[in-house]
Parts: sequence; structure tokens; C-alpha cells
Amino acid sequence: MMVVRPMTKRDISRVYEIEVQSFRSPWSKLSLLGELHNDVARYYVAEDEGRVIGYGGMWLLFDEAHITNIAIAPERRGEHLGRYLLYGMMEAAVARGAEKMTLEVRETNLRAQNLYYSFDFTKQGFRKRYYDDTGEGAYLLWNEDLSATVEKNACLKSNFILQ
Repeated sequence: MMVVRPMTKRDISRVYEIEVQSFRSPWSKLSLLGELHNDVARYYVAEDEGRVIGYGGMWLLFDEAHITNIAIAPERRGEHLGRYLLYGMMEAAVARGAEKMTLEVRETNLRAQNLYYSFDFTKQGFRKRYYDDTGEGAYLLWNEDLSATVEKNACLKSNFILQ
């Protein structure tokens, strides 16, 4: 059974490995470590049989959660693990008082967009040339009723343990 738990310092090397495999402009190990000391940041790892297979981060500001990054190890993609991780993060955000959630997603990342749309995110804007590595734009997505989405998708809780 997959476990979604808070990221710790000992997870940084594996999270960084997944980061490098997943993004053209990966965050540095130092940046990831810094998030553990950021008062508004909450980072989680998805773990299966003791091995980190994904991670996600968000900043919680007042009643809003902002997804900063989310990634699954390439060898485990296609197993709906990102879906469970995102749901776990949404549940954790609601438990900490978040009512809404936002994120930016590459305009060409249709797989991620479809995941977010399935969790009631809607396009609320577009940021031109948001990504420095390609000059690509990003859609600004919002979920305006996080509690309703968490409740609607509660069946996903049987696929993982949230710690």
C-alpha cells in the first residue's frame, strides 16, 4: 500500500533524483532542502515498500494552497500514483484550513492538465513565457472549492495511507 507522508531531510536525495528525471529546469537539492524550513511550505512523498516513488509540494497561505511541484518517478508513471498523491495533498491542505488551490501548468502538458481538470481545476489565466527553459506559457488553474473536491473523491483514500 502506498503511503503519503511529510518529506524529511533524508528524502532529499531521492526527491532530487525524481526532480531531475521529471523537469527540464529542476530545483536544486539546496532549494528542496530549503522548503523543509519554509514556514508556509508543506512537502509530501509517496512511498511504496519503503522507496520514495514521487513527491509534491505546496505553499499554504491563508485559505489558499499553491502547488509548487508534483512528480512521480518515471518507472512508476501510468499507475495513477500522481492522482493519489494530489488527492492526499488536497486532503492535507483542507485539514490545514485551505479552501482553494492553485497551480501553474505548462501549456503543452496535456497529461497533467487532464489530471487537474479531473480534480475540478479550471483555467483562470495564462502566463506568457512563464517557463524560462523553453519560453513556454503556463495556464493558471484554480480549484475554488477544495473541500467539495476532496469529498467527491473520497473513494481514492482506499488506495493509500496519508500520514
